[in-house]
Amino acid sequence: MATRKGKEKEEETTALNLRGIPVNTYYRFKMAAAAEHMSVKDLLLELIEEKIQELEKKGLLPKGK
Repeated sequence: MATRKGKEKEEETTALNLRGIPVNTYYRFKMAAAAEHMSVKDLLLELIEEKIQELEKKGLLPKGK
């Protein structure tokens, strides 16, 4: 596993492979990332973190570190 520099410290990272993404959806997501001046990976990480925080606030997930 690799490490990723976070805002506060380096974090351990892992790989995520997604299959079955419709080509049109992928291209639209890629365009959305470009419109935000972000990489596909960075936009995906941002959206994942936002969803996790939303679920934590609702009490559906335990609070993270």
